[in-house]
Amino acid sequence: MPFSSDDRRGASLLARIERIQVSPWHIRALLVMGSATFFDAFDVLAIAYVLPTLIGVWKLAPRTIGVLISSSFVGQIVGALFFGWLAERIGRLQCAKITIALYSLMSILCAMSWNIPSLLVFRTIQGIGLGGEVPVAAAYINEISRAKGRGRFFLIYELIFPLGLVGASLLGFWLVPMFGWRTMFLIGGLPAILVLVLFAGNILPESPRWLVSKGRFDEAEEIVRKMESAAPSGGEIISSTPEPLQIAPASRRETSGLELFRGIYRLRTIVVWFIWITTYFVTYGVNTWLPTIFRTYYKYSVADALRNGVIINLAGLAGAFLCAMLVDHLGRRPWFILAYTLGAAPLIAIWVRGATNPREVIVLVAISFMFISGNSMLVYLYTTEIYPTRLRSLGTGAASAWLRVASAAGPAIVGFALTGYGVGGVFLLFGIVSLTGAAISFRTVETRERALEEISP
Repeated sequence: MPFSSDDRRGASLLARIERIQVSPWHIRALLVMGSATFFDAFDVLAIAYVLPTLIGVWKLAPRTIGVLISSSFVGQIVGALFFGWLAERIGRLQCAKITIALYSLMSILCAMSWNIPSLLVFRTIQGIGLGGEVPVAAAYINEISRAKGRGRFFLIYELIFPLGLVGASLLGFWLVPMFGWRTMFLIGGLPAILVLVLFAGNILPESPRWLVSKGRFDEAEEIVRKMESAAPSGGEIISSTPEPLQIAPASRRETSGLELFRGIYRLRTIVVWFIWITTYFVTYGVNTWLPTIFRTYYKYSVADALRNGVIINLAGLAGAFLCAMLVDHLGRRPWFILAYTLGAAPLIAIWVRGATNPREVIVLVAISFMFISGNSMLVYLYTTEIYPTRLRSLGTGAASAWLRVASAAGPAIVGFALTGYGVGGVFLLFGIVSLTGAAISFRTVETRERALEEISP
């Protein structure tokens, strides 16, 4: 079947994007969108460094703690699904603005909470913005990247998320004991609002791939030309003249959620959903509960309990950096399998040894978290690669909704498991879930160094 002139123009634009090297244009996009993601991560984890103080102030029981942790994730399920759908219709950038405004405002209102119900309400609504921002931003960064080096570029952006976790842990450790728990929420709200000023200045354009998928070729052409003009001199030759089609024309079919379960996307969807569940059940289960476990079970001071949170997040940052550097060499599937397995072993070792030595526990958890945190970044890259542009934001939002389900269920389940089986039983549970993720990863599709349109027609 012959291609129409629109098909050829769209394919030509996509081919030009694939030839553009990383330039200051890309770095600016990474930094601006990354700023929003930094504070998204900060706000997600803020509750973990607030709880050790609130336990004494509001006399919280373990089950109430679990509900408080989970409340944000319930909102994130709604946000991931709704904004994943909306971003396919109004664009990545508009959704990013809305989500950042929402979670910033709610963070400030969390700081004004006067009791448990008010904090629950504000955290749940804040979660809608937090859940929507990350998958939309991930789709945007993926769509401005070319196949060569896409893994490293995308994961360097994703490194900003664990940096936000480290920032939350450091500031929580330093500021909460001195200035109180409300400080964390104020910090989480005010800097993110500044990101809106950057967006208002039209510093970032819309995703050119999304514009092509909507048939808005003139707008896409203008953006691609700016990307080409910013490309480093002496690099690959950039040409705006039509060339033989090397990439299939972009489909301009309307987005349908049912397509996630049709054809080649059915198995991809099921597999990636389980990867999200297993990865984040462990990631947020460990991260949100660890300071509280050291405060209540090992009788550490608030400051010492929070310091252990800093340690594991620094280990997670190191692991995320390692993943970013190696993923384009090893590939997505080998890294998933390796990281899950190496992450499970220390957690199971804690159970075997009885979880009686707190120093040993923190060392083993840090080793595990180094690997698991790499997977928590890689799953964003992988998910945005296995869907076409017309489904990318929706597919990522739907998949990350399972992150929220796992993250909401995980802390609550840990609260019950801690009561019934002790600390050792909790870490055994985390180890088993990680090994399940390793088994599922054998069914992933390798996407390394392949153009998005080749992976997902």
